[in-house]
Amino acid sequence: MTEWHDSQPIFRQLADKLIAQIAQGLWPEGEALPSVRTIASDLKINHLTVMKGYQLLVDEGLVEKRRGQGMFVAEGAVSALRCQQRAQFLQQQIPHIAATLAQIDMSLDEFVEQLKQHVKGES
Repeated sequence: MTEWHDSQPIFRQLADKLIAQIAQGLWPEGEALPSVRTIASDLKINHLTVMKGYQLLVDEGLVEKRRGQGMFVAEGAVSALRCQQRAQFLQQQIPHIAATLAQIDMSLDEFVEQLKQHVKGES
């Protein structure tokens, strides 16, 4: 988790990594996240950077602060993330897929059949 790139601030990258981990079930709903100081120490970044990353997750409703206890994955966080991912897929991927199908002259029925095979693992 320590490979940072220059295209985004570190706090945003940290938040994105935690979001991915929550979506994967690494941090179940209701479970405490590591303390700010622990993450800062482990990743060798400023604790204020970690705080800012956590605050993004709080603002997005994925994490909740519990006074004197720390940060916890909010109930409904996984469902909210899936909703966001679906919306992003529909807004970004579907238009791209439709354009590609038109470009390669593939029918929707043929595409759906191929997609079914991939979903079933028959590719």
